[in-house]
Amino acid sequence: MMTIVADDPEQQAAQIRQVKEEARRQAAWMQQAAEEPEQQREWIRQNNVIYGGLIAIGLVLVQPFLTVRTLDLSAKICVIAFSAAIPLLAALILVNRQENFRRQVTDSLSVRVTQPIAQLLAFGGVVAGFWHITWLAGLGVLVSGFAAIMVHSAGYFRLERDVKAAAAPAEPPGPRSPGGAVE
Repeated sequence: MMTIVADDPEQQAAQIRQVKEEARRQAAWMQQAAEEPEQQREWIRQNNVIYGGLIAIGLVLVQPFLTVRTLDLSAKICVIAFSAAIPLLAALILVNRQENFRRQVTDSLSVRVTQPIAQLLAFGGVVAGFWHITWLAGLGVLVSGFAAIMVHSAGYFRLERDVKAAAAPAEPPGPRSPGGAVE
């Protein structure tokens, strides 16, 4: 039998404040990381790997459908998704090359909008291609894709938090006076 314990409203309010503060700190880390030139270059390198990999996967998955006269629904979705994703991904690789050359990330709205669209189209094409083979494989790719996003996010944020903590100057122990000096 499970017992449910109700938190008091003050404790809940304190927990909510703590969660909001943590979210604000993470947003500040992301903003700071976005402004660091080395972090920008790393994101460009990672995006190039992602975009190139998705193009390669798309070419491999679409190839068997080139000579088939009729396609079932999942095969059609795969082909259509990659027919839109591949040119967008190729354009993003070219943008990344220019960003790398200029050592600066573009602030173009069209690039920021195209990135998730191209990735979602390619991911949909992968899921549909595996679904065409067997629905269980398509479901496996769908579930593991979302799990991979969570693993990457958790690892990234933990690593960035640890790096920031290691780089931060250690505060001397003891109470502080109103002027900030250690008493």
